[in-house]
Amino acid sequence: MGLLESWRETAYSTETDKKVLGEFWSDYFQKEKSIYEVLLQNPEEAVSGTVKELAEKFGVTVMEMTGFLDGINESLKVPNPIEEMDEDTPVSLDFDNEKLYKNMVDAKADWLYQLPAWDAIFDVEKRHSLYLEAKKMNTVVKGKKIGRNDPCPCGSGKKYKFCCGRS
Repeated sequence: MGLLESWRETAYSTETDKKVLGEFWSDYFQKEKSIYEVLLQNPEEAVSGTVKELAEKFGVTVMEMTGFLDGINESLKVPNPIEEMDEDTPVSLDFDNEKLYKNMVDAKADWLYQLPAWDAIFDVEKRHSLYLEAKKMNTVVKGKKIGRNDPCPCGSGKKYKFCCGRS
């Protein structure tokens, strides 16, 4: 079983007691926050190494680093091969600042997108703009419903009920 599969099996287990799983996530989120605090101090530096080296560098287990890599992968300039990685796989944490911020907002991770380190990266207006963009990313906008007596949108000139609205 690969690292990612093991991480997901542990982190999203339906058989683990909810209290134990809650403590697991609470502990993980604190470690994740501390890693981001370090990374955001120098956002232009592309941190890289093997999964094991990065785990040691940030003081977490290989499994926790796997979870971190799973979470940050969509925000990276070049995604890591997380599906088939093992502890000796070289990975990079070279993230896109805007993508990372928007993904944190999208994940509702306020403990991450409200980190003070973001103040040095984006001004208040830019953060607000990115926040709004992230909120709109998953908003579904339905088009106006076509009434049966409205002109058909295909352009035939007929009423919808006599054209494309026929069953």
